[in-house]
Amino acid sequence: MSRHGVGDVDTIDGGRPRSAEPRARKRIVALDVLRGFALCGILLANVQPIAHRGGDLGTARRPETTAATVLHLLVDQRFFPIFSVLFGVGFALLLESAQARARQPRVVLLRRMLALLAVGLLHFLLLWKGDILTVYAALGLLVLLPSTWLPRRVVAVAAGVLIVVSVALLGGWYSLVPGLFLLGSALTRYGVVARLGSRPRTTALVGLIFALAAVPVTVLQLRADGGAARVAYPAAGLLTAGAYVCGLVLLLGTRLAGPLTAVFRPLGRMALTNYLTATVLVLAISGAVGEPDRWPVGGVVAVAATVLCVQWGWSVVWLRRCRQGPVEWLWRWVTWWQRPPLRRPR
Repeated sequence: MSRHGVGDVDTIDGGRPRSAEPRARKRIVALDVLRGFALCGILLANVQPIAHRGGDLGTARRPETTAATVLHLLVDQRFFPIFSVLFGVGFALLLESAQARARQPRVVLLRRMLALLAVGLLHFLLLWKGDILTVYAALGLLVLLPSTWLPRRVVAVAAGVLIVVSVALLGGWYSLVPGLFLLGSALTRYGVVARLGSRPRTTALVGLIFALAAVPVTVLQLRADGGAARVAYPAAGLLTAGAYVCGLVLLLGTRLAGPLTAVFRPLGRMALTNYLTATVLVLAISGAVGEPDRWPVGGVVAVAATVLCVQWGWSVVWLRRCRQGPVEWLWRWVTWWQRPPLRRPR
């Protein structure tokens, strides 16, 4: 899903490869890094809701301390837009791959979304009521799959309209997801993703615009009430997310690229596995930490950091021996309806 480029391919009947395994394509490292970065922020935002076992997850409480306010402004609704756009990017890249390898490429996409829906439902029913995978899978079926029949210009316009409507009228959150999905798809279909990081000046300019616009909107988010707050909250989140993405892409063109890649890429390559196991780890840790509603900001950060350190460690070890994370491997198996190799050749 997070791969790009079309190499030599094999013909596929009904979405199933005739060859032993569809040939892998070169990954875009920046996408893995961005995905890992977004995963960290999402966990930081979700630690308390997960530990609360699905309490009042939709309520955005005003932070009571300066530290809580800072965390709120840096994290809440700042990272899930990145993840949502990346999901749309991945879907479009998979479509490219499936079109090159399959006579019925949309069968491949359908299987992928249905498999994700099954995983999400299990996660929702067994572990956490705030699961996002079911939402992603359902909207992937309802929005992304039909969009594959549309010209890229229509997809781009639809993305803009849906995002504006969500921010202006619906208060963001899940209502943002369809537009962000289509935005990711449009960026891929217009070749922006393939050129990621190749135009640092343009990236810097766009990032600066996002950052400058985010400042007054964030101030409005803090001070406004009622309808103005409903608009400012998702708008500030989107603008900050855009600034984060541009900033990280710029840093990947500097000497910091190595450390950033080492930190975030393993997490991003196993994002689905880590998203699911984070729930288990947070629930296990929270039993020893106390009532999640009373956790200080330091406690929230400590729990998230502990989980991420554990996940980074096993991701690094796992990926030294295997091509994909375990859940990603199963997902790929169902997607292409053929067992892919898991272990790396020695």
